[in-house]
Amino acid sequence: MKMSKSKTRTLHCLWLFLLACLCSASLANNAKINFREKEKKVLDQILGQGKYDARIRPSGINGTGPAIVRINLFVRSIATISDIKMEYSVQLTFREQWLDERLKFDDFAGRLKYLTLTEANRVWMPDLFFSNEKEGHFHNIIMPNVYIRIFPNGSVLYSIRISLTLACPMNLKLYPLDRQVCSLRMASYGWTTADLVFLWKEGDPVQVVKNLHLPRFTLEKFLTDYCNSKTNTGEYSCLKVDLLFKREFSYYLIQIYIPCCMLVIVSWVSFWLDQGAVPARVSLGVTTLLTMATQTSGINASLPPVSYTKAIDVWTGVCLTFVFGALLEFALVNYASRSDMHRESIKKKRRDMEQASMDAASDLLDTDSNATFAMKPLVRHPGDPLALEKLRQCEVHMAPQKRPNCCRTWLSKFPTRQCSRSKRIDVISRITFPLVFALFNLVYWSTYLFRDEEEN
Repeated sequence: MKMSKSKTRTLHCLWLFLLACLCSASLANNAKINFREKEKKVLDQILGQGKYDARIRPSGINGTGPAIVRINLFVRSIATISDIKMEYSVQLTFREQWLDERLKFDDFAGRLKYLTLTEANRVWMPDLFFSNEKEGHFHNIIMPNVYIRIFPNGSVLYSIRISLTLACPMNLKLYPLDRQVCSLRMASYGWTTADLVFLWKEGDPVQVVKNLHLPRFTLEKFLTDYCNSKTNTGEYSCLKVDLLFKREFSYYLIQIYIPCCMLVIVSWVSFWLDQGAVPARVSLGVTTLLTMATQTSGINASLPPVSYTKAIDVWTGVCLTFVFGALLEFALVNYASRSDMHRESIKKKRRDMEQASMDAASDLLDTDSNATFAMKPLVRHPGDPLALEKLRQCEVHMAPQKRPNCCRTWLSKFPTRQCSRSKRIDVISRITFPLVFALFNLVYWSTYLFRDEEEN
């Protein structure tokens, strides 16, 4: 009997506990229902028909002055930065916050933190627009990415996710060693500064997503500033964000600079080929020239047609000049080779004629000596070939000795069968072209790499 009484008491306690839980859950559910009903009543109270007019702007501080709207941004991604169109695409979360005392409500001892709306036309909204916008759209998947929060003190927070394509005027004088500043400008369209003023939110008004990856640029830093504009209709409040992008040079080094250097060096192979290899030297020069021209046109196709000279134009222009110079050098060598051959043929004919005249004179003297026994004169006539040869030898021995020339001594180490000028031109080109190209590289990189940031 005692055990049964204890079990009965335990069962009674369990039933009482379950009944208390059910009652508390029912009371909590009723409280939530009542709380949601209170939110509805608050919304009807502040936004009901005839109680709030969204066409009238809120008053400023202490009921006077312009309405103050504070702005902050969160940059989610930067998709593309186009050089040829001079624009960039960005996706951001845009937020505005202002005070509208007409929207104050009772927070029920802190239990109602804020009210949330999804219809922007229910409350007054600032007429902000992006002044350098080309294209833009809202995001509506799965629902419109927008909300409005109304706080008990009448503060309104508007947040929306948008994608924009913005104009970015670029200075490409140092391309591809340049830095570009792209701006994001926001201004009031209809309200002047006497009625509406935009301010950056205190603290950190602009945030950028971590690990922002761009294909050809690096975001170095960003700056916030004010850009109020005055027109014939008044002064309008304006905010701007300056994004400083640095172009990644490694891509252009691999795709442009190194291939151009290789083409220039390949054109120098012509200097080491024989002058008689006309098809090989001509085909090599023409091929490198056409390849360099194609490379230059491909580079210009990805850039806008500007009136000033860019750094890449200087590089490609000089490389094209070196390749063209190598082709002209072969034309000069070919001309010099034919000139040398013509000159050697003339010299050979002259030597043959002199030898023939000397042989004829010798035969005549031998004939005279056999026919008569007259004595030969001790002094020969000026027209005598033997006398001319003796006189030339004396002039060579009596000529003053010149001081040795280093260049001529070095060039004399490269004789040919005919000691032609064409071979000397090739030898000089083998040294001159690389030295001049190395000097150009020194001047080019020291000029464009060590410029001040202000010039960039």
